[in-house]
Amino acid sequence: MQDALQLYDFLILPGRGDSGPAHWQSHWHNAFPSSIRVVQDEWERPVYTAWAAKLDDYLTKTTKPVIFIAHSLSTALVMRWSHDADTRNIKGAFLVGPGDRDARDSLPDAPVKGFAPMLLTPLPFPSLVVASRNDPFVDFGRAQAFAVAWGSDFADAGALGHMGNDIDLGFWPQGLLLLGQFLARLA
Repeated sequence: MQDALQLYDFLILPGRGDSGPAHWQSHWHNAFPSSIRVVQDEWERPVYTAWAAKLDDYLTKTTKPVIFIAHSLSTALVMRWSHDADTRNIKGAFLVGPGDRDARDSLPDAPVKGFAPMLLTPLPFPSLVVASRNDPFVDFGRAQAFAVAWGSDFADAGALGHMGNDIDLGFWPQGLLLLGQFLARLA
């Protein structure tokens, strides 16, 4: 894992509401020397086109091949962005807690715009979907279906809710092990 930390730029992509200081993404950002946290202008009422433009901006700051470390809404960002963007420098995506945008974005008062529909076509780079059995934002079977459609590997995280700010995973050693195994498969 230590070698991989030198090989890649890790783009940390928080979900809606950002990842607080106790969130596993924040711990990883602080620990990975070549990580870049993508900071969006609007965390509470995200619009896909603005988030995708910000992702493009941050990608210009990378100097090495890129690994996405995406949580929640940012898994949908990666999914949609990858179908229209230049992905040659993207070496992989670690996608944690994918939300089902089809079920949520169609509501008239939905605060999230433009991330649906969920595209069920292969991603152009290797990926790993990590899902919890009791995630309130996606049915476990639907998360598995996303992984199959995207050509992703799949990891069952057990019953960890949405694996976000609401659960104290700390440094999340299980997730770090999954990331290390994913990076080893890329080498």
